[in-house]
Amino acid sequence: MIKLTRIDDRLVHGQVAFTWVPALGVDCLLVANDKVAKDEFQKMTLNLAKPANTKLVIKTLADAIVFLNDEKNGKANVLILINSIKDAATLAAGVPAITSINFGGIRGKAGSRLISKAIAITDDDVPVLQEMLQKNIELEIRQVPTDSKQKVESLLDK
Repeated sequence: MIKLTRIDDRLVHGQVAFTWVPALGVDCLLVANDKVAKDEFQKMTLNLAKPANTKLVIKTLADAIVFLNDEKNGKANVLILINSIKDAATLAAGVPAITSINFGGIRGKAGSRLISKAIAITDDDVPVLQEMLQKNIELEIRQVPTDSKQKVESLLDK
């Protein structure tokens, strides 16, 4: 069962391990990222950051879609971690069970603008976000589970 789908460009880190995992009762972290899936060093460092008694699965986006749609994996309480809006949209398009996406952290880069204290988007992200909203996918910002949800659509004009 998908407990949360989270965009966070740091993927697995303390905030995820020590707040989200226990708050949601997660027993499996799924990192869906084409680059990380092929990088042994990154896989090793992410494995060091995961909490004890939590399985870490790292897959390409295509393999993550297969994994998430496979009924035999439905018993795991999964927190999905992706590091970009584009990857979130790809995953949501391939996995009907994804109905909400949490925005945890997207650092600024050239051409981006902050829409909240920890979320920077580019002009290219806006149509992708609008398409997900048209599909009735909830897009919300929270750094930690105790934060109140901020709706992304209310911040797009910033």
